[in-house]
Amino acid sequence: MKIGRIIMLVAGTLMALAGCGLLAVAAGLGWANAQQQDGRFLTSPVERFRVASHALTTPGLDVMVEDGMPAGFPSDGLGSILLRGAAPFEGQEIFLGVAPRDDAAAYLAGVAHTELTGVEYAPFRATYRDVAGTRTPQPPAGEEFWAAAATGPGTQELVWDIRPGDWAVVVMRADGEILAAADLQVGARSDLLGPLAAGLLGGGIALLLIGGGLIVLGAIGLGRQGRPPGDGNAPVAAGAAPLAAGTAPVAAAAAVPDDYRPYPARLTGHLDPGLSNWKWLVKWFLSIPHLVVLAFLWVALIVTTVVAWFAILFTGRYPRSLFNFNVGVLRWHWRVVYYAFSPLGTDRYPPFTLERADYPADAEVEYPLRLHRGLVLVKSWLLAIPHLLVVAALTGSSTGGGSIDRDPVPDSGSGSGSAAWDAGAWEYESTAGVSLLGILVLVAAVILLFTGRYRRPLFDLIMGLNRWIFRVGVYVLLMRDEYPPFRLDQGPVEPPVPPVPAAAPESAPPGA
Repeated sequence: MKIGRIIMLVAGTLMALAGCGLLAVAAGLGWANAQQQDGRFLTSPVERFRVASHALTTPGLDVMVEDGMPAGFPSDGLGSILLRGAAPFEGQEIFLGVAPRDDAAAYLAGVAHTELTGVEYAPFRATYRDVAGTRTPQPPAGEEFWAAAATGPGTQELVWDIRPGDWAVVVMRADGEILAAADLQVGARSDLLGPLAAGLLGGGIALLLIGGGLIVLGAIGLGRQGRPPGDGNAPVAAGAAPLAAGTAPVAAAAAVPDDYRPYPARLTGHLDPGLSNWKWLVKWFLSIPHLVVLAFLWVALIVTTVVAWFAILFTGRYPRSLFNFNVGVLRWHWRVVYYAFSPLGTDRYPPFTLERADYPADAEVEYPLRLHRGLVLVKSWLLAIPHLLVVAALTGSSTGGGSIDRDPVPDSGSGSGSAAWDAGAWEYESTAGVSLLGILVLVAAVILLFTGRYRRPLFDLIMGLNRWIFRVGVYVLLMRDEYPPFRLDQGPVEPPVPPVPAAAPESAPPGA
């Protein structure tokens, strides 16, 4: 039964990820379709192509080969291609044409021309292949094989409705002389983008719903098999009373100041006394199998949290099986982090289980019998902002940048006074740092490497930072309503509740 639930969870995760991918593609196609409304084209920037021959061609434009088209696929209405071009030098006229590849090749046989083999934008870079020849071609406009053509002074525009076949685009001077350069812009549009976007949207939604359903069913099954949180078996710091299921801080906390009340989410980690001084160098690699599993589990946790959001909103309760599953994911995540990343506190390999185990690191969250229905609308993002800023400061890496200086320089070869960009004017500087938590772990690891000892104050501080992050995660994941304390509880276990001072006896009245 457990294997079946795991298979269901994995299959659901894969389907949900595939659905998200289809939705992303559908969104991109929908945006592209919106950009081409009212007859508009999706266009590239205008760029200058420099050649030293009679023609610039793209002889390998295999738009669609009719024999290879799928059955029932329309042979017309595939879309249109836009080509705008201008000769950059005064007094020159340009020719733009689309022709069957064989006809274009016969026309340019023996003529020196340049084939465009690749184009990259941002920054612009074109690659070419020169074809030698000695013959000067006749003016191209006089030929009859062009499927579409435009010629004349200034900027010319060619619009060609795509048809199945093997085609070539040819750019020349109208008189057939050496081209030297051309300012070109390419565009495209297709009426198929809308239907494709709609189809992918429907498929993505279907996969997401089916995958999400399988994830929830698998998580419910795995959650029912685990030990319920708050069953009284969770480790409790010395001196602290265990938390009763469904209650906010401990019963004895009524007499304890708020600043010392234990949070109903506990994170523990005990430092191994015989920790290896070098194994931390390879633990990240050894943890890869766990990271693969956790990738699936975190997708499932996100889905189950969304389901729990609706359940809390309408019922005020967090589904118990989903809660158990999500606690198990957090527990598994913490064991892997403790082993391989922060604080590197043990050499024992983490177990592959959602349930509690005999391991130096553990995590537990008390199950709430009731949750505030309205609070679920704001606590994950609005109320959590102060804590999220703290977590970002603890775990985020700093980045800095310089500037980009892109000054136009006059193009001496342009008679029209246009400007070209000097690639040498690009200047960009970037710096990146590591997080505060990462720096502390690195310092502790380096000390361990050279001395064989893990400094206990560093360990306690790193545990406190991880405990803060864990509490914020529990709150953001809707698992508790109690606001996380702004408190750095250091050490391997939750700090004990301080003893409640006994009330001072009342003094007897004078004369008694």
